[in-house]
Amino acid sequence: MAYLIVFLGAGIGGAARHGVNQLAAHLFGVAFPFGTLSVNVAGSFVMGVLAEYFALRSGFSQEMRLFLTTGILGGFTTFSTFSLDAISLWERGEWGNAAAYVVISLVLSLAGLLAGLAIIRFLAQGQAA
Repeated sequence: MAYLIVFLGAGIGGAARHGVNQLAAHLFGVAFPFGTLSVNVAGSFVMGVLAEYFALRSGFSQEMRLFLTTGILGGFTTFSTFSLDAISLWERGEWGNAAAYVVISLVLSLAGLLAGLAIIRFLAQGQAA
């Protein structure tokens, strides 16, 4: 059953990622992978929110945790695509863009996860008072 739950979540996440990529291509063009950057940052933020929320609230089933994290977020975030985009920029001779893309992706994704953790910790402190 866990595999089916992850499968369904990944389909939803993958469809959402495709939508973000289409929107980013429409808004900004395809010269720089803004769609992939956006989903990695947003996905890292949401993962931080969920991880901290699950740590503080034990009422969620393992199936729900799998559906949301491994399923939806696993299908939504795209570090394999990130790697391909970075190497594609590099191979096109766009070394500055490649380096900027790698650094920006890593820094903002880590910051997004930390922000998600911090928000839930802050909200949890307000409820404990």
